[in-house]
Amino acid sequence: MKVGFIGLGIMGRPMAKNLLKAGYSLVVFDKFAPSEDLVALGAEAGTSSADVASKADIVLTMLPNSPHVREAVMGEGGVLEGARSGTILVDMSSIAPAASQEICAAAKEKGVVMLDAPVSGGEPKAIDGTLAIMVGGDEAAFDKVKPLLDVMGGSVVRVGDIGAGNVTKLANQMIVALNIAAVSEAFTLATKAGVSPEAVFNAIKGGLAGSTVMNAKVPMILDGNFKPGFRIDLHIKDLQNALDTAHNLHVPVPLSAGIMEIMQALTIDGEGQRDHSAVARYYEKLAKVEVRK
Repeated sequence: MKVGFIGLGIMGRPMAKNLLKAGYSLVVFDKFAPSEDLVALGAEAGTSSADVASKADIVLTMLPNSPHVREAVMGEGGVLEGARSGTILVDMSSIAPAASQEICAAAKEKGVVMLDAPVSGGEPKAIDGTLAIMVGGDEAAFDKVKPLLDVMGGSVVRVGDIGAGNVTKLANQMIVALNIAAVSEAFTLATKAGVSPEAVFNAIKGGLAGSTVMNAKVPMILDGNFKPGFRIDLHIKDLQNALDTAHNLHVPVPLSAGIMEIMQALTIDGEGQRDHSAVARYYEKLAKVEVRK
């Protein structure tokens, strides 16, 4: 089985490396990023998305947003130009659920089966192969690709039909963003009150307020380390997809709209390329205090 991998960014590159380490035969392509390091590990460099698809039984895409996936799959030189009938396309990008359904319909006309399989966990979990992978689409296709997804993920769950993976990812991103905001607000209050935020963290992390988000992000905030594992600008993209989807379904999401405005303010202040834990900086600026050890 030959696997194609399109999109070698902050997430895609380590995911592709894990597939190579697991012994998969890989052909890779990115319109903007180099592939020499992957070629050195045994991958073949493709010349286009169509070229990758012509050589692969399963094609994975890991791209920034809906327009990029549409272009890579449906555009000139795209996956559907090169794919054979029976090819499985697994889009691991985080995009709008409606876009997944649209691309799936176009793929079906070419005999290509598509799954949407967005991931959660950021760069660290992409590197160590423990991403949470949420999959929507045909069950038989899912069963076929699950061993491959297991190489990249610590949790691989089919959640429904096409688009369901991205609905699940949007729910995940809403919860993560609001959790970071809650943590930032609370620890800013503690710091302003003269209580050590590190002590507060140690006191509450094992209780009901504790969470994976808190455990991952509070140490970064306390160290003033906002090196991106997941950038604010990318989280804004996900929240925009969440808001658009919610509005189309007539679902009010006032808390998600609020954290979206906080992240937009941070981007205006030049913080968009920082990790989303930099939401803390919004609260620090308002309260004129830094949440540090």
